[in-house]
Amino acid sequence: MSAPRTLICGSLAVDTIMVFPDRFARHILPGETHLLSVSFQIRDMRREWGGCAGNIAYNLKALGGEPVVMATVGDDGVGYLERLSSQNVAAEGVRIVPGTFTAQAFIITDLDDNQITAFHPGAMNEAHRNVVGDVAHIGLGIVAPDGREGMRSHVRQFAAADIPFMFDPGQGLPLFSGDELIEMVDCADYVAVNDYEARLLAERTGLSIEAIAARVEALIVTRGGEGSCIYTDGSTLHIPVVKPAALVDPTGCGDAYRAGLLYGIGQRWDWERTGRLASLLGSIKIASRGGQNHALDRDSVASLYSDRFGETLF
Repeated sequence: MSAPRTLICGSLAVDTIMVFPDRFARHILPGETHLLSVSFQIRDMRREWGGCAGNIAYNLKALGGEPVVMATVGDDGVGYLERLSSQNVAAEGVRIVPGTFTAQAFIITDLDDNQITAFHPGAMNEAHRNVVGDVAHIGLGIVAPDGREGMRSHVRQFAAADIPFMFDPGQGLPLFSGDELIEMVDCADYVAVNDYEARLLAERTGLSIEAIAARVEALIVTRGGEGSCIYTDGSTLHIPVVKPAALVDPTGCGDAYRAGLLYGIGQRWDWERTGRLASLLGSIKIASRGGQNHALDRDSVASLYSDRFGETLF
């Protein structure tokens, strides 16, 4: 069946990643952090396209889906719009917010994989200015991490328009109270979280994982190297992890997984097939640096799926 236009509400961001060829501990004196003044000379630096909306759209488009990005960028966001255009990803939901920067993360990593990160949300804080109903012919959606008020409003707008959607609170989960989270879960058709977020969601709402799952069509919980679980119709489906070619960078693996979920939901597949595709995409992504540098196309995904699961995918 043809893929539905899928509205991806979330962030577009640029990540600047720097490698410090030493250990932070050798340059930070114990007990002197109140007088901290350090400068790290960087050996390697790279700039990556990122943000949940950009990462999800990248993967979904490669599968043959029809993502439409809804996000906010700053005056410096023209380059990201050009990138989306080059990938034939629809971007009529992207708003340029004058006088702001596109969301950016600056990450310094040392030889022990310790990280110091500075994040500037910039235009992301204006996500609530985008309206779900302004984009036509949407059949499916996702509310991924974004500005707090943007996530709240987009959840309500999807529900009011009776458009099925996935709620993916991600790193934005601590921004919401328990009552707010229950309201957003009740608006959604599907909820996707990792195992830590699942525990935090349960703690904030006072609901068990099973009780949360009972409020939606499916609750999907990823567990890293232990695979994932899909709670649906009162039962739990265990999805195995797909062994990756290499363990390089987990950045964007959750977004790749969610693209697989959205593709399967859009095709009305059963949850086992959908979960397996999602697991495979996460495995492909982790073998490359950055959220959007892995090579991905339908033929290679179908071949890998057949090799791993012994079944035809598409």
